[in-house]
Order: sequence, then C-alpha cells, then structure tokens
Amino acid sequence: MKYIRYSRYTGEPADAVDLEELIKRLGDFFLQSGFESQYYGLSEFDPEKTMEALRQAILRALAEGDLLPDDLLEQLTKQGSAKSEQELRELLDRLIERMMEEGYINGPPPQVTPPPDKTQRGHVGGGRDAQNQARFEITDKTIDFLGFRTLKDLLGSLGKSSFGRHDTRELATGVESGGISRKYEFGDTLNLDISATLFNAVRREGAKVPIVLDYPDLMVYQCEYQSSCATVMMLDCSHSMILYGEDRFTPAKRVALALSHLIRVQYPGDSLHLVLFHDSAEEVPLGELARVQVGPYYTNTREGLRLAQRILSQQKKDMRQIVMITDGKPSALTLEDGRIYKNAFGLDPLVVNQTLEEVAKCRKSGIIINTFMLASDYSLVHFVQKVAEICRGKAYFTTPYTLGQYLLMDYMSKKTRHIH
Repeated sequence: MKYIRYSRYTGEPADAVDLEELIKRLGDFFLQSGFESQYYGLSEFDPEKTMEALRQAILRALAEGDLLPDDLLEQLTKQGSAKSEQELRELLDRLIERMMEEGYINGPPPQVTPPPDKTQRGHVGGGRDAQNQARFEITDKTIDFLGFRTLKDLLGSLGKSSFGRHDTRELATGVESGGISRKYEFGDTLNLDISATLFNAVRREGAKVPIVLDYPDLMVYQCEYQSSCATVMMLDCSHSMILYGEDRFTPAKRVALALSHLIRVQYPGDSLHLVLFHDSAEEVPLGELARVQVGPYYTNTREGLRLAQRILSQQKKDMRQIVMITDGKPSALTLEDGRIYKNAFGLDPLVVNQTLEEVAKCRKSGIIINTFMLASDYSLVHFVQKVAEICRGKAYFTTPYTLGQYLLMDYMSKKTRHIH
C-alpha cells in the first residue's frame, strides 16, 4: 500500500519579501541620473536598465538586511555552490516576477523570431546573454509610490501640515469659520451662520412662527482666504550635478516627485510644471522625470527663466513662483541668432548680467524666485543673494540630504508678506 506524507507548505522565500520596502530601497537605482556609470562603467549600473542590472540591484537591497533571514541569504550567496547560485537566481527572478505582477515594472516585450529557413545557421547558444540584455521600464505606479514614500519620509521630520490650502491675510467665505459672519453677497459660498440669519429675521418680523427669511437676513461665516499657486520647478541638469564625487540630481528628482504628490493630494488647486535647464532649457512632463539623465554640460539659467515665465503667464493663479534647484553658476547664454555662448570659467559678466535682467522681468510679472543652492562655493553666494534681492524671493544654501526638508517647508508655510 502506498503512503502519502503531507507537510505544511512554507512558501517560497521570495513571497516573504516586503515588496513595497524592496521598491523603496531600489529607488536610487530606478531614479539614477548617470552618477554611478562614470565610476563603474555601464555593466553593473547600466543606464538602460537591463534585467541583469536589476538583479544586481535587488541583491544589494537584500544584502542591506531585514528583507530575508540573514542565514538564508548567507547560504544562498555562499561561493562555490552551483545549487546555491541557482537558488539565488531563482529567488531574484521570482522577485522580478512579483514586481511585474504588482505593476511596478514592465518587462521586455515578447520576441518574434523569423522562420527557421531564414535563420542564420551555425550560431548556438547566446540565450543567456539575450536574457541579461533584456530591458525593463518602471511604471507610473512606481513613480507615484516613490513620490509618496519620499513625501512621507520628509513630512515625518516636519510634522503635520494643514490640508489643501495656502493661508493668506485676506478673509473670504468658505467652509471653515475663521472670523465673524457678514451679510451674504452674490457669489459667496453659502456657509450660513444660522443663528445670525434667524436673529435678523426675528428682529425684522418679530417672534412668530413660521419664521420668514428674506435675502437681507442671510449671514455667512468668513474664513481665511485660501489662495492657489502655480509653481515651476527649475532643475539644473548640467554635468556638474553628478561631478565632484556627489550625486545631486537624483535627490532633486526625488524632491520633485514628492512635491508633485503633495500638490496632487493636499493642494489640488495648485499646478506644478517642471523645467530642466542645461545648455538650453526644456519642459518635461512629471511622469518622465524618473527617466531623465544629466546632460548636456553647461548651465543656461536665463533660458530656464524665460521658459518658466512663458509657462506661468498661462496660469491664472493668485500666486506664481519659480523654485530653482541648482549647484553651479550660470555658464551659458542663448544669443539672439540661436547660438549658445558658453563660458565655464568664473562668473562671466555677460552671462550674469543677462541672467539678472531676466530675474528683474520675473519680478515685474509678479513672479517670485526661491533658489535652493546645492553648493558651498563662496563665489556663488553673492549671485544667489542678488537673485533673491531682485525678485524678493528667498535663497537657501543646502545639501542634497536636506534639500527636501527645506523645499517642502518653504512650500507649505508660504510667507504671505511676500505675496500680499
């Protein structure tokens, strides 16, 4: 007689990994800006994001701990064991499969091979290399998730903020009461002060039932006027953002994603546009930000300001501002004939003067420029302070590690004395 022995199903090791925590740890890999490739070449840190590069990134994330039992990971990574290498590869492939199933990445498209009679003969193998070179793409879900987690981490150090509003010193009718009530005027939000309305009707008609209300009896609560804001974030993507042994562009991309998530969730009336400036300037959809790499080389700040002004001129908002994140001096200028004048040595008077003239135009248009400087070069301090002085904005000298805290704190605590 045959006996069947049953045991409890313990599941695969990959199923026990917290996928959201893994995606968070892969954030730098997904958002990389070309910083690693200049030191490690294009193999392990492939900017085109091959499947093999993703496997290596997952392995590094697992090695950080807390995602798998330490003894299990040590056993799988033990050298000289073919079985362990096979199990480790199966683990990594299963995690990639889970990421695809959950919609965090898109795998390579299906391949269509030609008929056998048209296939070149004499070539055997190569399947493993083709599999390693297969590309993947992160999805909008991953971009949104990274923005949410970055925002959550940043707000954790800032404390809670008010939901969905920028407070000013003006009073208007609204949902939350913030002052004494007044007579209703056409166009006001009908947030009635019931007691004052009934009191007016009784005083006019006397104490009788039913109480007859008339238009002059209506009283509405006042609340703090909540303004809307149009923001253009200017990101410096010149080559200096990944030079000097520090990646400054990836943290800037993270902050842009977090700010976009903040606006969408808490300030739905606001708008955010993204401008990258380098040799020239261009507007980039926020959905494409995670895929942007650093380059070209120079810093054409004036062209970025010009493009930002054109975008803001189309926004009918109470407040309009430019948030500029940069780490270097302006070193390029677009001439009238379309040619680009470049000078990376020192503060070129022509470039600086033309840039400051553009800053003055922003002030005339009522646009505030808040500058976040990621460098500590003393020669740039005067220039940044001059920009803040001309446009009545603010200048922050920060680092890639504190950039997000400064920027979000500035955005959520609008200093209304600069606006009204």
